[in-house]
Parts: sequence; structure tokens; C-alpha cells
Amino acid sequence: MSKKISSSLRESAAARWTALGIVSFTMFCGYFLADAMSPLKPMLESQLLWDNLDYGIFTSAYGWFNVFLLMLILGGIILDKTGVRFTGILSTAIMVIGAAIKFFAISRFFPVGLAPIFGIKAQVMIAAFGYAIFAVGVETAGITVSRVIVKWFKGKEMALAMGLQVAFARIGTLLAVAIPLPIAKHFGDVSIPILFGALLLCIGLIAYIVYVRMDIKLEESEAHIEKEDEEPFKLADVLSIVTNKGFWLIALLCVLFYSAVFPWIKFATDLVINKYQVNPDLAGLIPSVLPLGTLFLTPFFGNLYDKKGKGATIMIIGSVLLIFVHGIFSIPFLNNWILAMAVTVILGVALSLVPSAMWPSVPKIIPEKQLGTAYALIFWIQNWGLMGVPLLIGVVLSATNPTVSKAKEVVKAGIVETYTQLQPKLNLNKIEFDKVVDNTTTRLINQVLVNTEYTGKQDTTGFAGFKNKLVAVNLQAIQAAPSVQGKAKVEQQIEDACVKAGYREIDKQQIALRYDYTKANLIFMIFGILAFIVAFMLKAEDKKKGYGLELPNKIE
Repeated sequence: MSKKISSSLRESAAARWTALGIVSFTMFCGYFLADAMSPLKPMLESQLLWDNLDYGIFTSAYGWFNVFLLMLILGGIILDKTGVRFTGILSTAIMVIGAAIKFFAISRFFPVGLAPIFGIKAQVMIAAFGYAIFAVGVETAGITVSRVIVKWFKGKEMALAMGLQVAFARIGTLLAVAIPLPIAKHFGDVSIPILFGALLLCIGLIAYIVYVRMDIKLEESEAHIEKEDEEPFKLADVLSIVTNKGFWLIALLCVLFYSAVFPWIKFATDLVINKYQVNPDLAGLIPSVLPLGTLFLTPFFGNLYDKKGKGATIMIIGSVLLIFVHGIFSIPFLNNWILAMAVTVILGVALSLVPSAMWPSVPKIIPEKQLGTAYALIFWIQNWGLMGVPLLIGVVLSATNPTVSKAKEVVKAGIVETYTQLQPKLNLNKIEFDKVVDNTTTRLINQVLVNTEYTGKQDTTGFAGFKNKLVAVNLQAIQAAPSVQGKAKVEQQIEDACVKAGYREIDKQQIALRYDYTKANLIFMIFGILAFIVAFMLKAEDKKKGYGLELPNKIE
């Protein structure tokens, strides 16, 4: 019998780590696309004329189907019924479909002039629909990959494998906040990073198909091994979980903590540009240090919890750091980019502290046979925050900066009118025309955000006159420019003249193009305060019920 067991493919270290690498790559692709739109918010505003509410609606779509249609729970049921092969391929294919719809919605192929859907811009609604579909796939894929790890590493290096999988996924998040904006600016098209992400997901799907072959070989190698019958799902299990106060405290801590981190990432690049006046080409690098830090610190703090315990205390410390970080971000006059970088590093420490103690604490509160259901419910509750908080932040930004989106529309309208009057000379086709308008508008707005200090007046009075003045100074600057030869040189000269003249006019009239993130950051800080309260309550409940959250996971 022992010889047969030793012939299992999972006994081969090379095989199980290869399997981990393949499925981790698939999740890396998913995590990249999940946050790839985050740094593109400024270009969505300048090129597609989205406002904060549009962006908030789009971002909140991540939880639409998972929360309201219970797709996350349905995905778990499908996984239990069909296994990791079918569910993994299905979920990755769903990610590809959602990514393709999202790309189409923000690309130049999307037809203009479509009627609003449920009162929301058609482009925003269709992009959000694609994102909601993608979210079903990536969340189900996450559960599936966790099951894959258990399948290959149970009784082996399972904790290390899970930590490495999360670390590799965080690299996807790091790249998602660091590179999409430079890529989009290079091509002059906000949709190109999403196309890249969709193609990357296609490779991830192929990778998972390769894994399926390994999974078949694994089961063939274990065909002779008797397996214990798993206890079927019972409604009583759900009732047992939801009547457990410890479960609700850990679930509330999860949703409050992550609501103060991941939605913040969605707005972080725009925050860095607007408050800290960082060049948009580099702005994504500041929030990218957050996932970079978690690559190394999460395993470190997890190992600390394993050996020393103090899980509830670790979660309290992480929540305190969260309050400190968002408190600093919400102070208007603390606007140095070096401080922003340092505070983001601290936020990365908090993101390492809380999850490293929170997830290993769940098995101490919930019986092992109910863990699958408990994790699905926690993820479902978490998705409420991931859905609702971005929408809330979008509403708050729009309410506290009521004219900024309109001002950007006026700036773009002035650029469009300028190029329209030059069209007989330039003779651009529609694609070329849209591209030069988008490039010029984006450059001009970024120049204002990076190089001016004023806040501007939240007042639309005189916007029509400003547009006409902007067109006039642009045409005057273009006429005064020396003559150049060659289509490309002429287009570049016109763009440079419009940016220079437009910048002077906007600065002169103090047009408000900058978002004030103070109240938005205060909301994130409130989530941190609530997380601290819940973490403190969890520690008190641990003392009362004896969960062992303050005890080491490993008994020496």
C-alpha cells in the first residue's frame, strides 16, 4: 500500500511546484486586468469624458453579479460538483469574455451616440457589464486555485504554496498600477492596456488547459487510493456559521479592512496626480509599492503568527496603521510626493499584517468541515465592500468637486474646435483626428495638474466664453509658430502650441481641473477606525470563547 501511495504524482516536488506555477500565472493574469483601469482614470476623463460617478459605477460593477446574483456562491457549488478542471477552464474563459467586452466598450470601435442605459452612459454601462462578468470569473478562479493548492500540497508545504500564490498574484496588481498609464500614453489610446490584459488572459487560459493535463495525470496516479467520502452540504452548516459571533467579527473585519485598501488602489494614481502633482508617467509607481511590500512582508508576518501567535493583536496593529495612513492622506497641506511614497509603504505593512493573521484565524473560529462554506460567505460579504465603496467614493468626489468634470469637457471641446478649424489644412481621417485631440487634451490637462498650485473655483459661470477664448489663443499660437514641413512635424507643432497656449489661458483664468481628495480619504480613514473597533471586539471575543487567536499556530 505504501508503495502505491508513494507513486502519487504529488509526491514529486517538481510536479507539484510546476502545477502551482501554472495556476499562479493564470491568477497573475486575472489580477493584472482586475486593476488595470485604476491608473487610467485621468485618461478616461480626458479622452472619453467620464466623470467620477461614471468611474465609480464602473468600479462597483466588480460585485454586481457576485453579490446580487450570488455568483460567487454558485461558483463554489460548481467547483464542488464538477472539480477544478471544468471550473478552472470555465472561470478563466469567463474572465476572457468579460475582458473582451470591457476592451470593446472603451476602444475606438465603440459606436458613439448610443442612448443611455438605465440613465447611465452606454459606454460606461457596457464597460461595467464586462467588468462584472470578468469579476465572476476571477473570483471563481481564486476559489478554484485554492482548491488546486490543497489538492497538490495537503500534508506538504501548503501554507508556503498559498503564500507564494498570493505573492505572485500581487505582482499582477503591482504591474496593473504601474504600467497601464505609460502604455496608454505611448499609443495615445486608453484601451490598449486592456487589450494587453485580455491577450494576457488568453495565455492564462492556455496555461490552465496545460494544468488540466497535469491534473488528469495526478488523478490517474492516485486512482488506486481509497478516499474518504466527503460529508454533503447541509443547510444546518450555514446556520451554524451565521449564528457564530466570531464569524461575523472576522467577516466584518475583512470587509472593513479591504474596503479601505483595494478601492483606494482604484483611485490612488489619480490621487497622486491631483494632490502630489506627480508626473502621470510616474504616478503609478507610488501606489505600486503597496503590493511590492506585501510580497515579502506577508510571509514574514504569517511565519511570526505561526511561531509566536498574537493574531488578534496583529490585526489591531494593522488597523491602527490603516487609520494613520489615511489620516495623513486626508491632510491637505501634506502634499510632498516623498511623504506619499513613505505612507504607501506603511499601508503595505498594514496590508501584510491583517491578512497574514486574519485568514489563518478563520479555522480557529469555524470547524474544519464548514470552512469551505465559511470562506465563500466571507468572500461574498467582502464583495459588498468592493462593490459599494468605489461607488461611494465616486459620488463623494463628484459632490465635493462639482465642476471639475465639466471643466475638462470644456477643455476638450476647445481642443476639438481648434482641430476642426485646422482640418482643411491637416486633412485627418476620423481615427487620426480623435488621436490628436485625445493626445493634446491629455497633455494639456496633465500640464495644469502637475505645474500649477491653484485649486480653482467650483463655478461653471463663463465656461462658454472660456472655450471660445481657448480656441482663439490656440489658433493665434499656431499662426505665430514657424513653418515646418512634413505631416508628423506639423501635427506635433500644433499639439505643442495648443498645450503651451492652453496652459497659459487655463492658469490665467484659474479653471478648476484638480480633484480635492480630502473627504474621500476621510471616508477611507473611517473604515480604518471601524476595522480597529471590530478587531478589538474580536480580541475580546477570543478571550471569552477561547478561540486561540493569540496562541501560535505551530506547537513546538
